[in-house]
Amino acid sequence: MIPKRFIGYGRQHIDDDDKAAVLAALDGDYLTQGPLVERFEAVFAERVGARFAVAVANGTAALHLACLAAKTGRGDTVVTSDLTFLASASAPLLCGAEVRLADIDANTLCLTEDTVVHALSGRRPHAIIPVHFAGLPASMVGLRQLTDIIIEDAAHALGALHEDGSSVGACSSSDMCIFSFHPVKTITTGEGGMVTTNDEMLVHKLRMLRSHGMERDPQIFKVTKAEDVGPWSYEQQEIGLNYRLTDFQAALGLSQLMKLDRFLERRREISAYYYEAFASSAVVNPVQSNADFRKRSGHHLYVVEIDFDKIGMTRADVMVALRDKGIGTQVHYIPLHRQPFHAHHDDGNGVSFPNAEAYYRQCLTLPLFPDLKDEEVEYVASTVQDVVHS
Repeated sequence: MIPKRFIGYGRQHIDDDDKAAVLAALDGDYLTQGPLVERFEAVFAERVGARFAVAVANGTAALHLACLAAKTGRGDTVVTSDLTFLASASAPLLCGAEVRLADIDANTLCLTEDTVVHALSGRRPHAIIPVHFAGLPASMVGLRQLTDIIIEDAAHALGALHEDGSSVGACSSSDMCIFSFHPVKTITTGEGGMVTTNDEMLVHKLRMLRSHGMERDPQIFKVTKAEDVGPWSYEQQEIGLNYRLTDFQAALGLSQLMKLDRFLERRREISAYYYEAFASSAVVNPVQSNADFRKRSGHHLYVVEIDFDKIGMTRADVMVALRDKGIGTQVHYIPLHRQPFHAHHDDGNGVSFPNAEAYYRQCLTLPLFPDLKDEEVEYVASTVQDVVHS
């Protein structure tokens, strides 16, 4: 049976209480950054176990501000994963740094201490940005000894746990951690992001940089004389940006955050069904399928590797066949070394990134979001099997 609606790979879940929260905010005194942003930050920090949280316009802005707050600049080297969205590398590049790409571990699909060491060839980087891919946190073991700054890219990993049991976002092994609230993520604010940290100096810098580099605290003014200080006073002490979140977005974020546990549980249920459905397949292999991985993951994406050569179909063939049956799929991601801007990292044959290349040749992301009905999950699994075995 063809489903009643097209089943995309990801989708937001918006309840009536989400709508009511946004409408209440629209009736309030603030449309831009206001008290609801501060409330969202406080509740979010408590939820992930961090001292501070700074809400920003989107996940890319969160990465950019984190790099700026870490004083990333020309002459610095930053390492991140080859398997990630463009922003993980673009943020340090926008600060003037050199970016080195590290291959992924074949099982976790995340960078590791060994892959970082291989990418650096003996150099000590200014910062490392480990990417928690598809919801599974990268191993933080050994990374701190390689660098002074660690910025976790947890855009996929809200609700996930590290190997030591700490929550992603608590910054137990990092300086900062960033999240994204894009509609396909675990919770959404439409567009939005967050940076968490336990460092008072960093949180002060993040808050200043998201608002044009303005300092409003007279106690730390640099040039304004005491007699000139008033309620209007501010100093621009650094170059910053307008990366603020709005109050009505924060209202949505607060409402969504109250449903986080329910969202995570439903994602786990769907992932578990897929895992069982494909466990015996000779051509469809669920990734990150280790029991511990599945227990700790935030389950943002459900990715399988398909032996396209064995089934005699290209990935495009499979995606089109599934689309014709009402199922949307995606590829996460084209490895960065394949992009023209990052081509200098590769020898032209992918030899520098064997695990990322092997994964990319066979990966396909299937639908995973809380609104999926049981019959839709069953339909997706059975249709994928029908297509690849046709």
